[in-house]
Amino acid sequence: MPHDTDATPDTPWTRRPAHRAWLADQADRLWRFFEGAADSAGGFHTLDTEGRPRPGDGFRDIHDTTRMVHCFALAEIAGRPGAAPVVEHGLRFLRDAHRDPDRGGWLWSARADGARRGRKTAYGHAFVLLAGASAARAGHAAGRDLLDEAAAVIDRHFWDEAAGALREEFEPDWTEIRGYRGQNSNMHMVEALMAAHRATGDALFLTRAERIADLIVNRLARATGWRLGEHFDEDWQLDRGYRGDPMFRPAGITPGHGLEWARLLVELDRATGGRPWMIEAAKGLFARALALGWDADRGGIVYTVGWDDRVEIADRFWWPVCEGIGAARALTPHLPEAEGWYRRLWDLAATRFIDHRHGGWHPQIDAEGRPSSDPFFGKPDLYHALGACLVG
Repeated sequence: MPHDTDATPDTPWTRRPAHRAWLADQADRLWRFFEGAADSAGGFHTLDTEGRPRPGDGFRDIHDTTRMVHCFALAEIAGRPGAAPVVEHGLRFLRDAHRDPDRGGWLWSARADGARRGRKTAYGHAFVLLAGASAARAGHAAGRDLLDEAAAVIDRHFWDEAAGALREEFEPDWTEIRGYRGQNSNMHMVEALMAAHRATGDALFLTRAERIADLIVNRLARATGWRLGEHFDEDWQLDRGYRGDPMFRPAGITPGHGLEWARLLVELDRATGGRPWMIEAAKGLFARALALGWDADRGGIVYTVGWDDRVEIADRFWWPVCEGIGAARALTPHLPEAEGWYRRLWDLAATRFIDHRHGGWHPQIDAEGRPSSDPFFGKPDLYHALGACLVG
């Protein structure tokens, strides 16, 4: 590993060759841990703590399949041998298992024998678009086919032109599940749309990403003091009392999503050539999310906070730390305190979340800072952790 003999305490870590080498090594360890997850029957196994397949019924959730395609497409772009077959394996499963051949779109869960279940969600389709865009950039013709088909499905069913955002959820026959709009699916669609723009150069993708960001952040989050609302009705009125799925739609405010948006806004500002409000909003979300979510006594970022600013779910998961790292890195040129948070969060990750023995990251820690389980078990995926390692 290179040595940074000329670095001073004020030199940002990401300008130090030794730190960048450490990040590259951590990314390599993640790819190595997960590259054996491919199931010969189709799709990808979920892995236990040591990287072995966890028992299950064979159904694969679409966010797991698509994230593997996306992450190994990034590995292929970086020049990692063996990544391309993983991408191809995932693309086949998306085409042959998750995809609805009769009515279009992709179902939430699928099995190699052709069984499918679940609904067609904006969240899932955002990740299909992301997988297609990343695979296309890596040179896979099937990736470009997936991107084009996903974009057409999203345009036909999910995009609400009047709102400038997404409809949320449909039954398999495309009957809409009414009454709810969510920021989480729209946030991930912004990520996917920017990736699709990079892969194709089509300006419409970037225009739609900007429209979503303007609605959810510039208008709605600004109005609540940069407390990022998660749940809305069909008219995009905030529903503070919503209590839904504790995994994908937890009640209240999720500070990790505020950090994720902060990173995305810096990327979107760069992609669009700069908008006066985006860096301001990124700073506001970053500061508010850490003020609400950082556990100053035990370290880590709590999962949810109520609209009274009190902690509701105090569990400390890996992914908000990863998103905090990405946001701090993105904001370092714009915010003096961001570098300190970048170092603090990596220190926490290295001492509490990274599994130096088996590989991957522990998904959560208990009150004493030890690895724990429930609601996450084993090593869920590499998407968030890899993103933290690949920050520019």
